[in-house]
This record gives sequence, structure tokens and C-alpha cells, in this order.
Amino acid sequence: MDEDKDGTTVAATDEDISQLVARLSRKHRSGGRVIERAAIMAEGGNSVAILRWLEDNDWVPEADAPPSTDRDGFGLHGMRREAERGRAQAQAPRRYISPAPAPTGTAA
Repeated sequence: MDEDKDGTTVAATDEDISQLVARLSRKHRSGGRVIERAAIMAEGGNSVAILRWLEDNDWVPEADAPPSTDRDGFGLHGMRREAERGRAQAQAPRRYISPAPAPTGTAA
């Protein structure tokens, strides 16, 4: 790893980024790993390289939960929708998920 001009550590190689991602990520219920976007952004100068590494290694952005349709337009706030309030802007994903590892061996 190299040091940037402002004193922050910048991952220089693919292996450095791989180790950084391993340290920042945690297990996901799918069997793969998950890394929070906030943790990536907290790495400062490394964030762009980390995002590029995640994309190159088949990590996928976690899909946001679809809006709830429980209210169906009823109640005081039932008719409000994010798009109607002007918040229908594309947002960066909150998490990135690695593919689950392939199963090892086969049961006979």
C-alpha cells in the first residue's frame, strides 16, 4: 500500500484491495459477503478503486426493497409516494454483495 499526499493509505495492487475488502466486509445470508457503501466511502482515496474492484469481481449492488403497498392509498399519508414528493432520484446502493461460493464436493 502507498501513502497519498494527504497521509491517507491508498491500496496499490489488486491484492491490497482484496485484503481491504475482506477486512471491511462481513458474511451475508446468501453465503457470500456483503460490504456497506459507507465503509467503502470511509476509505477516501481508495473508494473508487474499491468500487472498481467490486465490479470486476462480480459483486452486485443490493437491490432496495420495493415500496410497500400495504396502504393502497388509504389513510392520512397513504397517497404519498416517493416519486410524488420529488425523491425519485437514483441513489447509490447501500451495500454490495459478492456471489456465494460454489458448493464443494457432491453428496452421493
